Amino acid sequence: MNSTSPHDERMAKLTFAEVYPHYVTKIEKKGRTRDELHQVITWLTGFNKKALEKHIKDEITFKQFFQKAKLNPNAHLITGMICGYRIEEIKNPLTQQVRYLDKLVDELAKGRKMEKILRTE
Repeated sequence: MNSTSPHDERMAKLTFAEVYPHYVTKIEKKGRTRDELHQVITWLTGFNKKALEKHIKDEITFKQFFQKAKLNPNAHLITGMICGYRIEEIKNPLTQQVRYLDKLVDELAKGRKMEKILRTE
């Protein structure tokens, strides 16, 4: 995936508020909680619940969301396939960060244990 594909540009313009309800639906359908979702998002981005709520209310884009984030130093340990792409091979940093979040939400929905989702070296 090159660094300026239409897919990358579309992802940068999506708002976190547009995608967040889909994350909630996905994990709640599988018996996981919103608190667990927030724990995963906080691990990746450093945002607490209050900051997440503000980002949703302010309808910030994914580009702004990840610019403000303090990405977890172990985020690079998130690997594998998501939406047909191998995460560790995605060249565009923003697209890779969004896919990190997608992968964590997927793992939560699939019932993976929290200590496995929140990677450590």
